[in-house]
Amino acid sequence: MSIVTVQLGQCGNQIGHEVFNALCSDIHGTHGLCSKKENESYHDSCKERFFCEEESGVPVARAVLVDMEPKVISQTLSMAARSGHWKYNHQSHFCQKQGSGNNWASGYSVHGPRHKETIMNLVQKEAEKCDRLGGFFTIMSMAGGTGSGLGAFVTQCLRDAFPASFILNHVIWPYGTGEVIVQNYNSVLTLSHLYQSSDALLVHENDVIHKICAQLMNIKQISFRDVNQVIAHQLGSVFQPTHTAGGGSGYSRNPLGDLMETLVPHPEFKMLGLRNIPQMPENSLAYSTFSWPGLIKHLRQMLIANAKMEEGIDWQVRPPHPGSSIPSKPLHFNTSIANLVILRGKDVHGVDLGSFRDPSLYTSWLNPQDAFSAWRTPRAFNKYEKSAALVSNSQFLLKPLDSIVGKAWNMFASKAYIHQYTKFGIQEEDFLDSFTTLEQVISSYTIL
Repeated sequence: MSIVTVQLGQCGNQIGHEVFNALCSDIHGTHGLCSKKENESYHDSCKERFFCEEESGVPVARAVLVDMEPKVISQTLSMAARSGHWKYNHQSHFCQKQGSGNNWASGYSVHGPRHKETIMNLVQKEAEKCDRLGGFFTIMSMAGGTGSGLGAFVTQCLRDAFPASFILNHVIWPYGTGEVIVQNYNSVLTLSHLYQSSDALLVHENDVIHKICAQLMNIKQISFRDVNQVIAHQLGSVFQPTHTAGGGSGYSRNPLGDLMETLVPHPEFKMLGLRNIPQMPENSLAYSTFSWPGLIKHLRQMLIANAKMEEGIDWQVRPPHPGSSIPSKPLHFNTSIANLVILRGKDVHGVDLGSFRDPSLYTSWLNPQDAFSAWRTPRAFNKYEKSAALVSNSQFLLKPLDSIVGKAWNMFASKAYIHQYTKFGIQEEDFLDSFTTLEQVISSYTIL
């Protein structure tokens, strides 16, 4: 089944480009460590998911590019075409001359309704090219105006136009120190609206990825491109083809559907976090060997201690003992609703994942058998002989969410910058509705 990617705003378009790059370089890699037959079916499955073939033989990304200013889209189109490995369809983009000025209300209430028909026509055309449409994958930032405001609007339109399709929103969480003074408002409005229309939100935090670039990748002067490449690598490690548990011998048919089925058992809980291991500079790979038990041990501790990467994990955090008289969870323990581990590379089929099936990791209302899934493929990903990804619906995002809502509320209480939103028709009641929605999400995740 095919996925149509919708890239929204500057951030969405730059990350989308890196994602397709990562998928392509992975397909062309010769580091497969698997049989020729396996490699071919991996190829075909990836192509069907993310690309359509043209007569010229160059794969064309199944994507729609939307931004309110032309610069980033024209750069993105030409960079893809220059790569020679893949390109965008030159009819599948929409841009205007003036941006949204980092104002959510301008993207949502002005640009959205004004350009709805044109944008949805482009999406419809891409969807019609798919033999079987698996769903939509949108990429956007929460801090600015176009990605967040227009992104939330477009997601609602997708939900109305394709009520039976899966929608996964990939959301970039802004730096804590902030790029934009009103980023907390924009984020609260974006998250609360996406919660109404999306099936799940997959979140990357800029601060975390920045740390990975600095500490694991040893990059001295970190650019947005470095950050985006790490994000793209992590997304590729989830969306490239794998064998699901009950999928028989073939590759999974519908990655978005499988993801929702395994990770989102209840509409109140839609926040997914992603962890990847190992991550290192390419030139170190040749000198590194990894054992599966070591990788799995680290990944599990990253989960329960809510560690962002494999360095600096708190090994003191332990799950509560079953039957212990203390009802409360240990401090800093990260409770999960559902987890998915994806293994790629050598000897994946012999890996023991029993430690992720421990009932004490999960909330009591879901059977641990249903709460954990594993996908595997013997084909290595992006030059890593062995790699593991964890997609988790857990308390990963509770702290950042609480913090962003708190900061936005403090500004709202003193009416700071509200007039910037009311002039585009977003009223104080809309803010209050958004706060209420997110307070409910926070309280649901807190009592797990």
